[in-house]
Order: sequence, then structure tokens, then C-alpha cells
Amino acid sequence: MGKSKILDLEMKLISGESIALEKFAGKVLLIVNVASKCGFTKQYDGLQKLYERYQADGLEILGFPANDFLSQEPGDNAEIAKFCRINFGVTFPLFAKIHVKGKKISPLYKLLTDKSSNPDYGGKITWNFNKFLLNRQGEIVGRFNSRTTPDDEKLISAVEAALQE
Repeated sequence: MGKSKILDLEMKLISGESIALEKFAGKVLLIVNVASKCGFTKQYDGLQKLYERYQADGLEILGFPANDFLSQEPGDNAEIAKFCRINFGVTFPLFAKIHVKGKKISPLYKLLTDKSSNPDYGGKITWNFNKFLLNRQGEIVGRFNSRTTPDDEKLISAVEAALQE
């Protein structure tokens, strides 16, 4: 797959300020659609541990809250940020709430899920906490479903391999 257009996008952080994803160029990215009231919400803890373990090596975890599955992310951005900080000590970047499917899908998730822009790992988001792994060139090199926890050996191996590229 060629250079991703993902790094060309600009997104809003949960604080409201815009940020060019290009800021993360040269980093390995794990992009995750997150929710506060989901059976998988406890994965925030594992994501934070993964971030602490590999951030110095170049890993960035980007969390994108979405309310697209059974209203499991009903809060506004301030409530989501507070929930993540207080309950899980989240320090990785969280972004403003977006849509990861449907007519209002975010341009980021359109690129991630579209089979034409992402033939190897495209396809609809099935639930909260789907994970996309991008290498340092911004290319999608892995996808993990909601049931794949952040401490899963396959996920850790893929992250480590991408970090060593």
C-alpha cells in the first residue's frame, strides 16, 4: 500500500484545538475508536499501559470517542476527557467525538475502512475498540478487533515489529 493520506488529515483534539495528524509522522500509530460505557471500556487501562511501555520507542495511541454503537459514548468531550483521566489515567492523545460509520463517518475512518484506500485491512467498524496499526510511514499494517486486548501477544508483536522498522 502506498503512502497513507491519513497523515494529511487535520482532526480536533478532545480539548477542541485542531491538530494535523502529520504531527505524528515518523511514529507508529495505534488508532482506536473508544467508548466509556462499553464492555470493552476497561481496555483503556491496557492501552495506557501499552502507551507507557512503548511511547519512548515511538508509539502513539490515538483515541477517537464515538457514540455509534448502542449509545455507549453519550458524554460530551469534556465528560469523556474527565472520565478517561480519572478512571484510567489516560495520557495518550484523545480526540473530539466523531462517527466511525454511517453517513456522517469521519474522513479518518472513511480512509481506514474503505476497501479502495485500505484493501488489506478495510471493512466496517464492528464495535468499539477496533484498532488500526500504522507504521512510521503512515501505512496501515494491522487491524485488530474489539476482543483483541492491548496486552494480546499478536498485537504486541505487531507493535514491536512496526517500531523496529
